[in-house]
Amino acid sequence: MSDLRPIAVYHEHPDWFRPLFAELEARGLPYVRLDAASHVFDPSETEVPYSLVFNRASPSAYLRGHAQTTFHTLHYLRHLESLGVPVVNGVQAYSNELSKATQLDLLRSLDLPFPKSRVINNPAQAVTAAEGLRYPVLVKANVGGSGAGIVKYDSPEALQAAVSAGTVDLGVDGTALVQEAAPLRGGHITRVETLNGRYLYAINVYPALGSFDLCPADACQTTNGVELVRGACAVDAPKTGMRVERADPPAHIIAQVERISQAAGIDVGGIEYLVDDRDGQHYFYDVNALSNFVADAVNVVGFDPFAKLVDYLEVRAGLSGVAV
Repeated sequence: MSDLRPIAVYHEHPDWFRPLFAELEARGLPYVRLDAASHVFDPSETEVPYSLVFNRASPSAYLRGHAQTTFHTLHYLRHLESLGVPVVNGVQAYSNELSKATQLDLLRSLDLPFPKSRVINNPAQAVTAAEGLRYPVLVKANVGGSGAGIVKYDSPEALQAAVSAGTVDLGVDGTALVQEAAPLRGGHITRVETLNGRYLYAINVYPALGSFDLCPADACQTTNGVELVRGACAVDAPKTGMRVERADPPAHIIAQVERISQAAGIDVGGIEYLVDDRDGQHYFYDVNALSNFVADAVNVVGFDPFAKLVDYLEVRAGLSGVAV
């Protein structure tokens, strides 16, 4: 079996994917880890030694000193797809992951609801862009992740003061959304996970007060297992005030989520929505091609999503039933 080409897992975070690696190893499946933060490829090559490449790069890489990952990943995925290499969460998915503005275009094309928003490329335009929006508003960096680059402003005066002080940050691509910040009905958002474009499970996430980091995973620690990489993880819920529970969205929302996932080219990811307490309407606001799955999934949602994910990878890689 040694001639079997392995699955390549392309990632830059040292901890998030330990459950994935454990499941691959438990099944004896061949795989290699590719460091997305220190990576080389040859544009002249005509084949690669992998049966499948699983893209796990995150837009939040710049928060970990890995800003070089972001656009290199896009180039590498295009290269792989030009060679006909099977890629999980390829160029289309990653391109949507990289741009909140593009996500809203996608939602508009599907005639699905999202919060009223404007896109700016200069902080001086923020107050003007917010005209006609209900305050409070959020300024969201277009390339985000882990709640990074999101600041709430309660009034035009507060936003103008930040602009005047030069503290409005548009992020790594100099682009940001100015978006209505809705009061959350029930105090939670809902994240719906999909696999192969189909519903997998859903959770309600009750964020910590003032936090936009809605990490529900159990892989949120540094390699020493002590310090949290992100401050609002379910494993740290007693300290942060965040709570996670299983959710059962209505059938029409599940159908909409599946449409989004399929239209975005997302093989595995999560779609987030909220219900605005002012009008009872649901609004989609984040399309994620990166999913770490919920902590303690068996108890929260009743099954291990990593087992289903590896089932899918085995089939895509042509390794179903193979052990080495």
